[in-house]
Amino acid sequence: MRIFNTLTRSKEPLVPLEPGRVRMYVCGMTVYDYCHLGHARVMVVFDMVQRWLRASGLQVTYVRNITDIDDKIIRRAVENNETVGQLTERFVRFMDEDAALLGVQKPDHEPRATHYVPQMLSLIGTLETKGLAYLAPDGDVNYAVRAFPGYGRLSGKSLDELRAGERVEVDRDKRDPLDFVLWKRAKEGEPSWSSNYGAGRPGWHIECSAMSSSLLGAHFDIHGGGADLQFPHHENEIAQSEGANGTRFVNIWMHNGFVRVADEKMSKSLGNFFTIREVLGRYQPEVVRFFILRAHYRSPLNYSDAHLDEARSGLDRLYTALKAATGAAAGPIDWSDALAARFKAAMDDDFNTADAIAVLFDLAGEVNRSGSAAKAGLLRQLGGVLGLLQSDSTLYLRGGASASSTTESAIPPGLTKSVDAYIAERIEARQAKNFARADAIRKELLAAGIVLEDGAGGTTWRRA
Repeated sequence: MRIFNTLTRSKEPLVPLEPGRVRMYVCGMTVYDYCHLGHARVMVVFDMVQRWLRASGLQVTYVRNITDIDDKIIRRAVENNETVGQLTERFVRFMDEDAALLGVQKPDHEPRATHYVPQMLSLIGTLETKGLAYLAPDGDVNYAVRAFPGYGRLSGKSLDELRAGERVEVDRDKRDPLDFVLWKRAKEGEPSWSSNYGAGRPGWHIECSAMSSSLLGAHFDIHGGGADLQFPHHENEIAQSEGANGTRFVNIWMHNGFVRVADEKMSKSLGNFFTIREVLGRYQPEVVRFFILRAHYRSPLNYSDAHLDEARSGLDRLYTALKAATGAAAGPIDWSDALAARFKAAMDDDFNTADAIAVLFDLAGEVNRSGSAAKAGLLRQLGGVLGLLQSDSTLYLRGGASASSTTESAIPPGLTKSVDAYIAERIEARQAKNFARADAIRKELLAAGIVLEDGAGGTTWRRA
C-alpha cells in the first residue's frame, strides 16, 4: 500500500511503526454550527481510509478530535445567550446525526479539547523549558517559531517567505510576527482554566498536539485533515510536538482536496457553503457519500446539482444490477478474482476510489449480462468496503420508501394515491384489455418520477 505524503510530496509505502497496527489522527470539527459539505468530505474520506486499512488486515486506532473551545464558539454562545457547553453539546449531536446518515463509522476515540487542558499545559511547560515558548507582556504564551529549525517543511516555505507573506498587523507582544499563541490570557466573561501563567484557555494548535500524543504516542503513522489545515495548523502541530518530544511526529501526512462551488473553495467565510442537512434534504445520504468517493480524495470536488444528479444516476445503475440478480456472497472477499484484484490495486494506490468505483461498474456490467449471483455478491462486498451498496436494492431505488407502500401517507408527490394502488389499477386495466388506460397509468407515474418494471414475478417500481 502506497500513500501520498504531503510532507515529502511523493507516494510512500505504508510501513506501520508497530507491525500490523496503524495509528491515525484526523483533525475534526469545531462545533459551533451545522457541518457543511466540506466537513462531510473530511468525515467520509477518512472513514474510507480506516475502512480500507481494516479490510487490508491491519488493526487501526483511529482518533478524530472535537474542538469545543475557541473564539468562534465563544462568540456564538454569547450571541445565542447560552453557555459554551450548551452550544457545543447541541452541535456535537447534530454532527453525529449527519455522520451516521452518511455511513461514517465512529472513530475509536473522539477526544474533546476541553478534556485535555492539563496535557496541553504540560506540553506548553516543556516547550518553555526548551526555549521554544515564552510568556509575552500581554499574558499570552507564544511559540517562538524561529527557535524551531524545521519550521516550514510541510508547507514547503522558508521562514523568510512566510514572513513576506504575513499580512496580519504585527502584534507587538510577539517576538516575531510568525509566532503563534499556545495559551491565551483569560478575558472577562470567557471560559478559563487556572495555570502557572494565570487564568486562560488553550490556543487552537496546541489542542491537537496534546490529544494526539496522549492517545497515540509522540510518534505515530498517519495524520490527516483538509488541505486548508496544512498551513498553519499542521505546520504548527509539527513544531509543537517535535519541539517538545524531540522525535519525529508523524510518518505520513494526508490532506483531502477542497470542495469547490463555481471554482471557489466552499467555506463559511465566503458564504458559499451548503450544510450537510440542506443537501440531504434533496438527495439520499448514500448518493452524497458516493458523490464524495467517486473523486480521488486529493482532487478538488466540484459541487453542483448536476454533479450530484450524475452521482445518483451512477449509484442507481449499481443498485439496478444488484436488483436484477439474487443471492449474495458470504464470508471473506475472494481477492484472486480479477475484478477484486483490480479493486485492491486501486485502493492500495493512495486510496484511488475513482478507479475502485470504475471496477464496481465493470462488475455491474457482468451482472447485467450474466445475472450471476456470485458477481452480484462480489459487487455488494466490494461496495461494502467503501460503505456503499448495503441497502436493499428495491428500497434504495424507491428513494427509501417502504417496500409495502399502500397507506395514504406513502403517496408520492404529484399522485393521488399510493403507487401500489396505481399498479393494481393497471393490472385490472390490462386484464380488461384496456391497454390505453394501462399505458396512461404508466405515463402518469413516470411524470411523477416513478418507473414501472414488468417481470416474471409481477410489476415492481423504482424512482426514475
